[in-house]
Amino acid sequence: MAVHPVLAAVTRRVVERSAGSRGAYLDRIREARSQGPVRGGMGCANLAHGFAACGVQDKLWLRGDVTPNIAIVSAYNDMLSAHQPLQDYPEILKSAIRAGGGTAQFAGGVPAMCDGITQGRAGMELSLFSRDVVAMATAVALSHDMFDGALLLGVCDKIVPGLVIGALSFGHLPAILVPAGPMASGLPNGEKAKVRKRFAAGEIGREQLLAAEAASYHSPGTCTFYGTANSNQLLMEVMGLHLPGASFVPPGTKLRDGLTEAAGRRILKITDLGDGYTPIGELLDERAFVNGVVALLATGGSTNHTLHLVAMAAAAGIELTWDDFDELSKVTPLLTRLYPNGTADVNHFHAAGGTAFLIGELIDAGLLHEDARTVGGDTLAAYRKVPEVVGGKVEWRVAPGQSGDTEVLRPAAEPFDTHGGLHTVRGNLGRAVVKVSAVRPEHRIIEAPARVFDSQEALQEAFAAGELDRDVVAVVRNQGPRANGMPELHRLTPPLSVLQDRGHRVALVTDGRMSGASGAVPAAIHVSPEAAAGGPLARVRDGDVVRLDADAGVLEVLVSAEEFAAREPAAGPPDQTYGTGRELFQAFRHAVGPAERGAGVFS
Repeated sequence: MAVHPVLAAVTRRVVERSAGSRGAYLDRIREARSQGPVRGGMGCANLAHGFAACGVQDKLWLRGDVTPNIAIVSAYNDMLSAHQPLQDYPEILKSAIRAGGGTAQFAGGVPAMCDGITQGRAGMELSLFSRDVVAMATAVALSHDMFDGALLLGVCDKIVPGLVIGALSFGHLPAILVPAGPMASGLPNGEKAKVRKRFAAGEIGREQLLAAEAASYHSPGTCTFYGTANSNQLLMEVMGLHLPGASFVPPGTKLRDGLTEAAGRRILKITDLGDGYTPIGELLDERAFVNGVVALLATGGSTNHTLHLVAMAAAAGIELTWDDFDELSKVTPLLTRLYPNGTADVNHFHAAGGTAFLIGELIDAGLLHEDARTVGGDTLAAYRKVPEVVGGKVEWRVAPGQSGDTEVLRPAAEPFDTHGGLHTVRGNLGRAVVKVSAVRPEHRIIEAPARVFDSQEALQEAFAAGELDRDVVAVVRNQGPRANGMPELHRLTPPLSVLQDRGHRVALVTDGRMSGASGAVPAAIHVSPEAAAGGPLARVRDGDVVRLDADAGVLEVLVSAEEFAAREPAAGPPDQTYGTGRELFQAFRHAVGPAERGAGVFS
């Protein structure tokens, strides 16, 4: 199947603009490969330290340089439901690897924050930076030069991008991401949203809200709404870093354990000592990242990935831009309706045909590079199959050719919308991202007076006081990475939704984040440059008329250029970046790049 001309054109431009940095990156990792298994050249004391705690057989194998040794890097902790199942993975993987003639060592753990727990709290100001901490921790784990490949165990938000960025610094090694799967469906997402809005409106109390939340988040596994965690899983599969069909198989099942074992067997085959060498730095090429963008757009995935995909690409020497997202969005059909873009969750998506059906439809529409490399086979064509347990082992069969539920997952010829779920907007307020997949067409164009805030708490107070009961564009500034680490602002969704439900024209404009759980209120987020870096949001005043047109890609304040330029930027709020560990991240806030470049400290 020939690729769509826009897909081809965007990919070509990414290749051209990245030629120098990508070439330098590939030279580095190919030089690292030429050294062979590094532990073979270690000093005796170094190597003895490296296998001192191993069993007799592993010590014998590790003395030489012909047995592949696999690093296990895990984000396990038992506070996060999504990562709790990872507790048993190291032994499952080690057993499978030994049976395949290799060795494995638990190389290191990485921190795993939960945005759901830190939402609206001081700890959220560490969240985005935790991605880069995870990347550095992954690099530390792999830095001992004992390994021929890596198995990366992680699921949520900043953790998966961090694992990938860290692994790309050892791009000559193959790596497979090993997921945990979603929890069973709980309280329907639509019901949960209604309860949240009732609480925001003062109609119910805390106990009723807590009961609803506990019925939604109730057991081991990933939260089932289609936020950043589950967007991570889908992207890792489409980009070829999961085994086919691995993303949404529930924990504690034979198939989940079978897929984990299969990852252990597969990593041996794709090391430089196997017969299918597939280093992560070569696998994640321009085609893989363009495929990831298309998958994100086709499913209305998390806006956080307008940061993370850019940052991961940069780690591979590839320059991916918001313009690439925007151009691809215009030709990518929206094929799913998953909460917050609908009422279904990822379990419903999986049952309807899941990643195999989605990938097949996008390939047939020419919207994925089918020839992209993967850990599960020579090309992405292998990902049109679904796994099942046969005789105690996982086998892959051809997926059904029809969606099991067209209210959740549709063919490319009959999409929910003809364009993708994310738009880029720009104007005299800068550039921003809008997730339109959950926003009704009649709400995508807003022109209303601004009310300016420097914190989400101030907006909530104004809402509670009845000061926002009108048409309004809420401008929440000084929420970017330099200001306070770019926290997610989900506490704003219920009050703004209440205002919209009352018939008011409402929008949010912010240099902060909203991620994959943003709702039906139009929100221009990740505004770049941010206010704390001298961005134009610092010049907006209460009463200025702001226009947000998500369809036409417009974000502007309707003030004359002369007057706007003459205004003094408003002073930021008092420095409160201390406590809850925030003072330890001062160097990150000084070094971080703009949102458009991934909001990272490495580029």
